[in-house]
Amino acid sequence: MFVVLCYDVGIKRNARVKKTVRRFLRPVQRSVCEGFITQGKLNKLCDLLKTKIDPDEDAVVIYKLNIYPDFEKMTIGTSRKNEDFIL
Repeated sequence: MFVVLCYDVGIKRNARVKKTVRRFLRPVQRSVCEGFITQGKLNKLCDLLKTKIDPDEDAVVIYKLNIYPDFEKMTIGTSRKNEDFIL
């Protein structure tokens, strides 16, 4: 499946969350990542994130898009370049 993950976390936890998410997904903006992922890996990512965030202050939102390729991605403005990202 294809997912889009957005996170809004406190400054103290931001680096840990960013590093964890980028192990599984490709960054597209500062707090937004996307990519193809299996349900098992998504479950593992969610379990890891639960240990790194404060649920009373932080938020992680995951959009699961199971209908690929029937969705369209549009970008307005500059897209982040990720030449150093390797799957």
